[in-house]
Amino acid sequence: MKLCVIFIRSTSITFEATITMTKRKRILKQKRSEELLAALAGFKNIAIVTHDNPDPDAISAGWAIRRLIEKKLHIQARLVGGGDVVRAENRHMMKLVEPPIELVHRFLPKSRTAVILVDCGPEVAGHLLTSSKIEIVAVIDHHLTGEPPDVPFVDIRPAMAACATMAADYLQEQGIKPGERLATALLYAIRTETCGNEFRHTQLDRSVITWLSRFANPEWLAEIQNAPLTQAYYSDLVLALQNTFLFGDAAFCLLPRAQGQEIVGEVADLLIRSEGIKRVFCGAAIAGNFYCSVRTEADADSAAVLVKSTLNDLGNGGGHAHRAGGKVADLPNRRISAALAADLKKRWIAACGVLAEHGTRLICRDEIVDTLMD
Repeated sequence: MKLCVIFIRSTSITFEATITMTKRKRILKQKRSEELLAALAGFKNIAIVTHDNPDPDAISAGWAIRRLIEKKLHIQARLVGGGDVVRAENRHMMKLVEPPIELVHRFLPKSRTAVILVDCGPEVAGHLLTSSKIEIVAVIDHHLTGEPPDVPFVDIRPAMAACATMAADYLQEQGIKPGERLATALLYAIRTETCGNEFRHTQLDRSVITWLSRFANPEWLAEIQNAPLTQAYYSDLVLALQNTFLFGDAAFCLLPRAQGQEIVGEVADLLIRSEGIKRVFCGAAIAGNFYCSVRTEADADSAAVLVKSTLNDLGNGGGHAHRAGGKVADLPNRRISAALAADLKKRWIAACGVLAEHGTRLICRDEIVDTLMD
């Protein structure tokens, strides 16, 4: 009898615990969008702020959150970002789907404005609120850059492939259809975030992709991915390849000048595909600032750690395990000095732990001349 009683109690507790866990999971799943809306309740003005030079992930996620607020709180929130949209594909996306984002140099919200940071955190440099005392109500991000911020609503999920996944899930939870333009932007954002070695997809990423595919325009997606490139882009590309040095399995590329910031990331994406290369650093002086991109192979070091180590005390950087970027502001004389170039190279070699003191060119100048003479 004792054994029977113990078994019955154990079964009863397990069953009740299972019900409780199921309810808790259901509540937690509903919590994301509901808690965000609750944190915003009572505000008449809402602003959604992305990181500077916003990419498709920041733009589309911010747009989806704006749609959520419009449908549920009946408020027309502002979507703002600093700088410009730089890559040709991203500019073409802007032209096709026309997201409601304002690109500004300064952000001075009205009093009693609820500010939401998307695809970035308050402690990271590179957004309109950097060094600002403006109160932040919510942070929505898929980068884990430190301790969770002390704000009313925080949704930081590093396992997610993109912020677009998280924002699209908010719409799903509230039964809001994204429409063709927004769905196309969200789907393209997830594709860009999972290119190269950043290819992981959670179950939620996969289900959101399936859901968005019902609304997105596949012809627009193809057109965005094959956007036209300027002639200056090819000039920058040649210059970058000529200034790429290999140190063991690490590549280091500095452009003395560049027409646009997009070349930095695109060269890094190209170089990481080279056989034998596991880590890439590419940087350029653009409009008086220094921008860099870091890429690593799947089994190599963290790109985010490498860029932070290389830019330590010089600037700011961060990102993902295999894709990261950074910035050094206000270069003296608006260019990369010989001393800075040497320092960056030394720092990069040390961060990668390679022993090579003298690098070899990816493409020798003599080889270029010989090819032209043939």
